[in-house]
Amino acid sequence: MQIRQGMLAAALALGGLAAASQAGAEALNVTIVAGHPPVFRWVKHASQTFIPAVNAALEGTDYSIEWSEQYGGSLAKVGDELEAVEEGLAEIGLVSSLFDPAKLSVQNVTYFTPFVSSDSTAVSSWMDKLQETNADMKAAWHENGLEYLGGGIGIDDYLLMTTFPVNSIADLEGHKIAAPGPAVNWLEGTGAVGVSGNLTTYYNEIKTGVYDGVIVFASAALPGKLHEVAPYITKVGFGAQYAGGLAANKDWFDGLDPAVQAALKDAARADAVAYQQDLDASVEKFLGLMQQQGATVTEVDEAFRQQWASGMDNVARLWAQRLDGEGKAGSAVLKAYMDTMRAAGATPVRNWDQE
Repeated sequence: MQIRQGMLAAALALGGLAAASQAGAEALNVTIVAGHPPVFRWVKHASQTFIPAVNAALEGTDYSIEWSEQYGGSLAKVGDELEAVEEGLAEIGLVSSLFDPAKLSVQNVTYFTPFVSSDSTAVSSWMDKLQETNADMKAAWHENGLEYLGGGIGIDDYLLMTTFPVNSIADLEGHKIAAPGPAVNWLEGTGAVGVSGNLTTYYNEIKTGVYDGVIVFASAALPGKLHEVAPYITKVGFGAQYAGGLAANKDWFDGLDPAVQAALKDAARADAVAYQQDLDASVEKFLGLMQQQGATVTEVDEAFRQQWASGMDNVARLWAQRLDGEGKAGSAVLKAYMDTMRAAGATPVRNWDQE
């Protein structure tokens, strides 16, 4: 009996020490920011995957995190996430490199190389690896006071959604088509009028006639209800893209205990896996749902795709040369990306780096 009481007392003492240790853990206040609202998958997973993974990794350590989640423009609008993190308004951000082309120019390589691969898992995972291994890509983050964590935002194959049917490239003549950032360049040679836009405004601007269509992706088109205002969906095969990822304020990150640093980077990797699995499971489903709700979905043939691609200027080469002239390694990054994707099995419609 005395032995049992002694064991119980010891167990309670150990439990008390563990509880005291956890209670005594240093609580870090961390704000995470995204310009897009949680209806978009990458923001949802920041909340549902990244944050819980960090918390789980820190259990039993000397640290815990009190999170403040600032999404949907509450702290920073789309494209302002980098500045919010750089200036210390937030410690971590879902940084949309797509909408910060001046500061994260080399990260936008996929948007200047359309028709390379429709496999968003391949594009995002290889871009995540390039952020770690390519000195020019790493430098772009560090120059802006950021540490890239991972969690690459892979974007599924871009579509053309319009208020009118598209049976040939000539059908685009004179129509205003919105596209995100550098994707406006994809419209060169089609006769369409390209306008820069983003997901947060597409619905209203199509509804009010500002645009006649948009270049967008299925996994965002359905939640954004774009098929209600642009019911003609054309699968052109522009390709999957990389639009950014999770990044931390570098000074803040560098001052963290290695255990916290590791927790953040490991969680970003977990986020990327969960996000991509979710994305892959949704794309065809979402296209089907939009079709059920009245949209018309068509897919162009290879001749159409080849005609579109060959009618464009070599926007990748022009982009790379411009960056070279600014002292940035545009041509080197372009070659690194294209070589990586070809080695991974991609068969580009145009080998942008070899022309």
